[in-house]
Amino acid sequence: MVRVENLTKNFVRNHKNFDAVKDVSLKAAKGEFVALIGHSGSGKTTLFNMIAGLIRPASGKVFIGDTEFTSMPEAKQAAFRNENIGYVVQSQSLLNNFTIMDNICMPAYLSRSVTEFKDRAVKLLKETGLEELAHEYPKNLSGGEIRRVSIVRAMLNRPKVLLADEPTSNLDSENAHKVMSMIKGISESGTTVLLSTHELEYLDYADTIIKIEKGKTIAS
Repeated sequence: MVRVENLTKNFVRNHKNFDAVKDVSLKAAKGEFVALIGHSGSGKTTLFNMIAGLIRPASGKVFIGDTEFTSMPEAKQAAFRNENIGYVVQSQSLLNNFTIMDNICMPAYLSRSVTEFKDRAVKLLKETGLEELAHEYPKNLSGGEIRRVSIVRAMLNRPKVLLADEPTSNLDSENAHKVMSMIKGISESGTTVLLSTHELEYLDYADTIIKIEKGKTIAS
């Protein structure tokens, strides 16, 4: 379902070029749960941003299914991403002035199928035990609840691939396991999951573990 071939991304830091990601290749089958383990600064977020099409690689390719994603024009790439990829970013990305339901449905409000998306949002909230929070605001939620709402939002469009960047970061053990159980259930339903983490205690949820260090995959 996901195939990454020789991805490389360079940045300039202190007037010197460095490889944030260097010649990374990996595969993830339909419904497979792949965890990328590495310390902060190892290149995990840069790799995910390239897989999501948010930044372009210096070289290499990303395939989602049989579609080569990296060489698409920007507008076509954005449309393809919206249809096929869900992305849970590391930072808190909910808008504080909008309810949880509005935050989840925000990307769908320009769609003709907004009613369908609202119905699916309600269904997902019920499935994750968050339905009572639909009309709350982010400030009234715990860190674990916010992270699970972010996952619900990422799953609204039934993506083929879910990217989750450090989804357990800054969570206590109980909430972290709730988040990981939720993501495991998503992979078991047939969605391909790529997750990044530096926390070894949650790796038992994954089917495949890949270690990344200084922008390179060094073991799996």
